[in-house]
Amino acid sequence: MSSQIINKVTTKTVASTLVDTLIRLGVDSVFGYPGASVLSIYNELSYTNKITHYLVRHEQAAIHAAEGYARTSGKVGVVLVTSGPGFTNTITGIVNAYTDSTPLVILAGDVPTTTKSGKVFQSVDIVSMTKSCAKKVYSITKKDDIQQIIEEAFTIANTGVKGPVVIALPRNILESEYKSKVTNIIENDLKTKDYSNAIEKLNKLLLESKKPLVLVGGGAINVPDEITEFVKKHKLPLVSTLMGIGVFPSDENLYLGMIGINGTPCANTVLNNCDLLISFGAAFSDRSTCKRSDFCANKKIVSINLNLISEEFELQIKADVKDFIQQYLNKPFNYSASNSWLGQIKAIKEEFSSDDSSSNCLHSSYVLATLSEYTRNLEPIVVTDVGQHQMLTALFYKFNKPRKFITSGGLGTMGFGLPAAIGAHIANPDNLILNITGDGSFQMNLQELATCREHNIPVKIIIMNNGYLGMVRQMQEKIYNNRYQVEMTNPDFVKIAEAYDLFAIRVTKKDELIPAINMAIEHKGTAIVDIMIDSFEEI
Repeated sequence: MSSQIINKVTTKTVASTLVDTLIRLGVDSVFGYPGASVLSIYNELSYTNKITHYLVRHEQAAIHAAEGYARTSGKVGVVLVTSGPGFTNTITGIVNAYTDSTPLVILAGDVPTTTKSGKVFQSVDIVSMTKSCAKKVYSITKKDDIQQIIEEAFTIANTGVKGPVVIALPRNILESEYKSKVTNIIENDLKTKDYSNAIEKLNKLLLESKKPLVLVGGGAINVPDEITEFVKKHKLPLVSTLMGIGVFPSDENLYLGMIGINGTPCANTVLNNCDLLISFGAAFSDRSTCKRSDFCANKKIVSINLNLISEEFELQIKADVKDFIQQYLNKPFNYSASNSWLGQIKAIKEEFSSDDSSSNCLHSSYVLATLSEYTRNLEPIVVTDVGQHQMLTALFYKFNKPRKFITSGGLGTMGFGLPAAIGAHIANPDNLILNITGDGSFQMNLQELATCREHNIPVKIIIMNNGYLGMVRQMQEKIYNNRYQVEMTNPDFVKIAEAYDLFAIRVTKKDELIPAINMAIEHKGTAIVDIMIDSFEEI
């Protein structure tokens, strides 16, 4: 929006009340794309300097940018789009936010309520389209109070199992005079339950176990200190899901890596050998468990989560992870994993240790390990897209703090990375932001380079360029006898960067890698490092 703020004297409208409510709730950034249905809101935004609007080049990118903002800051991300295709373009992003429990409020323009019957330009059924992929969907009527709806939406989005809330805003109602119609207000249930009984059961299972293991998922993102205290108090080894990476420091000896289909051999081996698994905030998706029956075999499972997961588990504790673990740590209880179990884990770690440095090829594993070490002291926020590079980042990049690894977990959305990195920068302007992407994923939303250029967003884009949709090719090789249709005829990404007036450099050899990374980091604006990696590398 223009930085020039114009004084106005006008009747208070629903649109102006909406913007006033956003300001009062502390919203400082909105990601959007204008259209006729929401121009009344855009007009009101022009009168304030408290909210910055970021014009993306595609509405899906608006959602992903808001996700990056929300997941790195812990605040609610806000999206503003118009009716019809403006809204339908957001659906993939809304599903992505829903599956990864990201708190968003989507303000969606809608056609006037007076023209709903018959065939109407840009009219879609917003409620029906999103009721299965949003925590709640509102369709505003004359009877609703916009201030109350917005406040409720923020509360719902950012409490319990977090997620997106959609508000359909008919144009005629936005432009109408605001009259307060506040009715009932949502009240948070702030009472914390007493988990003493569940804690005793967990303690009993720990005492009976000989090979205990801790698992952390995305639901533990807000309790890294408590998780660390719990693990170190009992000397318990720990593994993570993809979404739990960073909750416990990767540098710690007790951390064994990520579990699941693309997990580390060490983490999966220890998981298969444990007799008690204590899970904090993990959803137990099929990517983590593979076959549920095999996963549950020969071990007792304790799940602490806001959702109940499986009747096969030994103990399910429906609780906010923070509330439960804080109560646990206040209880006097002494236990330490046996030296025998820790010794067995040490042997497993040594068995699976490897070194790729002797190879002359530019493998992703080498690139990511090098990048991790080179940026260690900078503590960057790393945002990935989806594919081989995503899983290899999870395996080879070391994360020692939460909210430093941002990725599309539940939906696996290619094109997530660049816009999410933009949102991450806006929420954390003093932090180095790395977008690690593949040549396939990058082309899904590369138009957002224009957003980077317009707002001088200094994200560093690391393209793992192998000329293939590598993850798909790997599956087709293994399952379909090398019959694949995923060779990528790519453009010259360096020239594309030049077209957007951005810095870019290509890497084809190992000795070019560190100088290129250094040049990108030192560059004041957006920078692209196009790395030509081994085309047939596998996870």
